[in-house]
Amino acid sequence: VAGCCAKTTTAPLDRVKILLQAHNHHYKHLGVFSTLCAVPKKEGYLGLYKGNGAMMIRIFPYGAIQFMAFDQYKKVVIKKQFGISGHVHRLMAGSMAGITAVICTYPLDMVRVRLAFQVKGEHKYMGIIHAFKMIYTKEGGFSGFYRGLMPTVVGMAPYAGFSFFTFGTLKSIGLAQAPNLLGRPSLDNPDVLVLKTHVNLLCGGIAGAIAQTISYPLDVTRRRMQLGAVLPDSEKCLTMVQTLKYVYQKHGIRRGLYRGLSLNYIRCIPSQAVAFTTYELMKQFLHLN
Repeated sequence: VAGCCAKTTTAPLDRVKILLQAHNHHYKHLGVFSTLCAVPKKEGYLGLYKGNGAMMIRIFPYGAIQFMAFDQYKKVVIKKQFGISGHVHRLMAGSMAGITAVICTYPLDMVRVRLAFQVKGEHKYMGIIHAFKMIYTKEGGFSGFYRGLMPTVVGMAPYAGFSFFTFGTLKSIGLAQAPNLLGRPSLDNPDVLVLKTHVNLLCGGIAGAIAQTISYPLDVTRRRMQLGAVLPDSEKCLTMVQTLKYVYQKHGIRRGLYRGLSLNYIRCIPSQAVAFTTYELMKQFLHLN
């Protein structure tokens, strides 16, 4: 539920990010805000939500696996101790949870990106099932669904790790240093202190911004590799290293590896804020504290 709420909130920004990251020829000369204005004019307001159906099908299991795996991995890591601090426990558990969720739901992410990259009047895929069939038959069976998995896994470790790590650390510091100012008793268990909603939103937003900055070039690499056959320069983006080199040499750092990052802050901060806040509220609603 936390994942679905977060992604629906930021779906238009997600679509624009994919169009910019892979330099879609209809929008490649535009910036973030001009693309946000151009998409509704060219494709109608629903164009901003293109690929969101596949995203919802993907994000429900993704969010469920990620949050559940984080809690499970954290227990295992704490039990084993490894002679490390609680902050590193969070970093390790968050990284492993992110990687687990990504591997389990990757084919749906692939389909979602292909649908979101299409522009009205140039449809190669008619819907989610058609996209699955086309990728399977034209791009080497099941391996076609896992194109770009390596940069995703490499990028997910710092992204999910630092996301959970930053949120958990801010939460524990906040509740320890200023429990009366920042915290309140949990609705389902008065003995447990939880952050106030606006503080939750702020901590989730900071966590998202830090995590995105660290892992963004790998996100650009993943999108390029996922789009594969759809892009004219796909033969230059067959491996992670090839793709990173190609994007850097052709477009540089700012307009290549970090293209769309400003949009990612606008997208990611509310997305992470809504995700963590909804997750905390759902835990109370389902009496999990």
